Amino acid sequence: MKRSFRRFLYSYCIPYAGLLFVKLLSSTYRLKLVDSHNEKGILEKNGSLIYASWHQRFFPGITFFAKRKPITIMISQSKDGEFMARIVDILGWLPVRGSSSRGGSEGLKRLKDLGTRGYKVGHIVDGPRGPFGVVKPGLITIASYTGLPILPTITSSENTWVFRSWDRFMVPKPFSRVIIRFGDPIYVPSGLDEESFEEKRLFVEQRLKELYEDTDLIWATPERKRAIFSA
Repeated sequence: MKRSFRRFLYSYCIPYAGLLFVKLLSSTYRLKLVDSHNEKGILEKNGSLIYASWHQRFFPGITFFAKRKPITIMISQSKDGEFMARIVDILGWLPVRGSSSRGGSEGLKRLKDLGTRGYKVGHIVDGPRGPFGVVKPGLITIASYTGLPILPTITSSENTWVFRSWDRFMVPKPFSRVIIRFGDPIYVPSGLDEESFEEKRLFVEQRLKELYEDTDLIWATPERKRAIFSA
């Protein structure tokens, strides 16, 4: 009885309550898209893509990218992954179970198949435990295997709560102004050797860092901020 109640709590009560909170908070944000032509151009050309972002900043995208259906995300086959898969499923994303250590081959095949059917792929490049800002090999592997372009997806908020987590996780405060910015697409060819694979990984990592830093500077630049939010 106790085990059944705990399962009900973690499978239904906590996920639904948490997502309700996320949706209510997100509904207060003043959100603006920057360089949306990059996303539009890729989708028109390829039909699908990989949204790539830091773990620290993904909160504003939880409900926003659920509107980009159909959308999928790879989640590990661990016990923690089971809980996350439940949340993702409730939100309307399609969870694909697998990781570099367990079920990776099957997961990659599934993502490639979904990509051909118009599913976008969400990917947290340094999650779930870091190191912060470091692009793990999984992103490059997925892009190389599926042939889908990586779209750097940057979120930046004017006012945030910062948590004492490994990456200083950020949650925009109610009624905060929020920017979601799309960088230029990055293509990863198949069959890369070890050296070329690492060069591409470092390139993506550096590009994301530059885009986050430049986007954060908007809040300290009145002219840029005014141009974005008055449009």
